[in-house]
Amino acid sequence: MSSIRVPTPLRPYAGGNKDIPVEADTVGQALQQLTETYPALQAHLYDDAGNLRPYVNLFVNDEDVRHLQGGDTPLASDDRLTIVPSIAGGTA
Repeated sequence: MSSIRVPTPLRPYAGGNKDIPVEADTVGQALQQLTETYPALQAHLYDDAGNLRPYVNLFVNDEDVRHLQGGDTPLASDDRLTIVPSIAGGTA
């Protein structure tokens, strides 16, 4: 079974879970399953038009899905999908 690694800032919206098992064939299906199970994550991952937010980076194991097939990237049963939000900020 594949799993999704949820970053610390998003865990409150995912029931406090660090890793969430999913039964999905693709990255898109895994994210759909995740947001159906934890609807509060929807606004943090997707914009109002249903597009993945530009600061949300997704990796299957160590590969950025933008360099693979995006949401259509296949998932094997032992793959880990990791959500990595971009962090910006600081002071001038």
